[in-house]
Amino acid sequence: MAGTPSIFGVRHHGPGSARRLVEALDRLQPQCVLIEGPSDVSDLIPLLAHPEMVPPVALLTYAADEPARALFFPFAEYSPEYQAALWAVRRRIPVRFIDLPAAERLAPTAAPADTADSPAPDGPADKNRLALDPIGALAAAAGYDDGESWWRDVIEENPEPGPVFDAVAEAMTALRAEAGALDTDEAAREAHMRLELARALKETEGPVAVVCGAWHAPALVEKHALKDDRALLKDRPKVKIKATVAPWTTPRLARASGYGAGVPSPGWCAHLWHSHQRTDGNARWLARTAGLLRARGHLASTASLIEAERLAHTLAALRARPAVGFEELRDAVIACLCHGERLVWDDIARELLVGTGVGAIPRETPLAPLLEDLQRQQKATRLKAEALDRELALDLRTEAGLMRSTLLHRLVALDVPWGRLDDAGRSRGTFRERWVLRWEPEYAVRLVENLVFGATIEQAASGRLRAQMREAVDLSALASLVRQALTARLDEATRDGLGRLDSAAARTSDCLQLLNTLAPLADAVRYGEARTIAADSLFDLLRRLAVQGALALPYAARNLDAAAATALRQAMLAAHQAMALAELTAADRAPWWDALAEIVETASSDRLVAGSAARLLFEGERLSAEDCVRLLGRMLSPGVPIAEAAGFFEGFFTGIGQRLLHDTGLRDAVDAWLRGLEEPDFVAHLPIFRRVFATLDRSERRRLMDALFTDRRAEARSRLAPHAADAWPSHMARLLDLLARGAPR
Repeated sequence: MAGTPSIFGVRHHGPGSARRLVEALDRLQPQCVLIEGPSDVSDLIPLLAHPEMVPPVALLTYAADEPARALFFPFAEYSPEYQAALWAVRRRIPVRFIDLPAAERLAPTAAPADTADSPAPDGPADKNRLALDPIGALAAAAGYDDGESWWRDVIEENPEPGPVFDAVAEAMTALRAEAGALDTDEAAREAHMRLELARALKETEGPVAVVCGAWHAPALVEKHALKDDRALLKDRPKVKIKATVAPWTTPRLARASGYGAGVPSPGWCAHLWHSHQRTDGNARWLARTAGLLRARGHLASTASLIEAERLAHTLAALRARPAVGFEELRDAVIACLCHGERLVWDDIARELLVGTGVGAIPRETPLAPLLEDLQRQQKATRLKAEALDRELALDLRTEAGLMRSTLLHRLVALDVPWGRLDDAGRSRGTFRERWVLRWEPEYAVRLVENLVFGATIEQAASGRLRAQMREAVDLSALASLVRQALTARLDEATRDGLGRLDSAAARTSDCLQLLNTLAPLADAVRYGEARTIAADSLFDLLRRLAVQGALALPYAARNLDAAAATALRQAMLAAHQAMALAELTAADRAPWWDALAEIVETASSDRLVAGSAARLLFEGERLSAEDCVRLLGRMLSPGVPIAEAAGFFEGFFTGIGQRLLHDTGLRDAVDAWLRGLEEPDFVAHLPIFRRVFATLDRSERRRLMDALFTDRRAEARSRLAPHAADAWPSHMARLLDLLARGAPR
């Protein structure tokens, strides 16, 4: 006796759909369960019901020869398809996926399909809108502003039981009649599901349950000749695939992540799923909200919680809603707990509505290529993934240390910061690194996402960096990526990046970009010896960029506003340090010294930049102490506008205020300038003075004050009274007489 079908059109990741579906399955007691999903990975369904499986998780399918071609099929705990799989596996009832095989959807000529239950057919705009957003069309017909509110009222949060699935199928039938013809891929999907349903009905005695997206439900009960469906699927290209289950995260279930079948608020959906049999669900949501507010330092009293729940019920009644929904609770929280301040609500909204949950998979799960490669390298390097912070010191001169460092740097390039570089060992040479390791479950998801760049960690890191290099818009970003490729020992990405950097440097005359490029390049050159990197070409490029930057610097320093002057000053100081770090020869640095001297002597140079250039010349012994004192006296003279003098003062002394403790000439020049300022000018530029002297600690400030007052007392004692030379002999005689007779008794 052939089976009888029951079609359950659901909303992907809808807790109300999942709840209604479980209730319907309990009543129907089907002998076979069919679920929308790639039919060639049905063998993974029992894994979904494994005791160690913790949603959210995702079915991952990818082309065996080209892992970059991949499809994800996420499941949350409240996903109807996930609950249907659990229901069938736990009762040992046959269950399988019936959608188009992943081998066909991943074929090179087939565009990867979205997992949303809304197709995108060709046709007029109105018909496209019906197909793309059928729920929105139903909501508009019912007088709602958006589909989310309508679906929650009718399905997700409707406390009254009823023939929901029949009503949804009837509504979708009417919408499909207006939407026009399906595109080829959608038609093939529905044809494949009908063929699988026909096979299940032939093989099964008793009820057969079909769980699919609501949009597809009418298509599975329509009369179609099997030969026509087979003809539609004939000769479709296929590829060899691999499949597994990977951990997923709640943020990636959100529609804001770009997931077509996502929900606006995974946190709210999880709350609906866990509280559907409780009478205190609203109170629990409000209590969680209050906990987040209190954790961020906001006040949330118990009385305010009570008022918020009362207000939510009142709003639901005023809005003629069947039950208190998310909008009512949100508005009540803003009014009663946030005191009407939407910004306070925004402070907790993401954690409350989206969250940071990460799924977990059983140990026996077949892993994706990058995860398999990571496990192999973890064994080779003897690094264990742990959830607690653990320090790791590495010596790059040893093979083991270099292997570990390379792995950690490659993972960082893949945005998997298992290790955080805490100290590159600058105080102990270039051969040491200190990392802080901490493994987070979400890193497995990031590795799976990086399959688009390669099947091994080395390939993926290289591919990702090369993709970023293609998108880099300035030299400094490109240089940082080259340095990252060098430290991760990615030869192909390094060669590609150096070529792009060389080409881009030849086309630019932007001084700021040229200077900002030197620091990452110098750091890469410095690491060359420790990582056995042949950095000759990199060093030549660094020398050329240093000369280009030096030639452009004097012109770039002229007539700047405050923001541009600050940016150029920072770039100039970083470039100067980079040249010292790379140990450029005196000949290589000669244009740089000439550029700094030209800035100081050019009247149109920005005074902040000129002060910094003078300081570099002074520290590099290109400006003598006497010349420096004269320069300061000239730049801080009364004839110089106060703003320009203050800029030069800030540029020269910021970060080296300690020199005033030891250099009397500099101290006297600054002291004379400060004492000569009028009170309004002094007050106006007080922030600059504070920035300069902020680098001095308490003892250094006391020593500076002592030095100033000592100088003034010494100056006061050394002044000669009028006719002192004539009076001195009599005073000397009197002093000698007192010493000879002794003090009176």
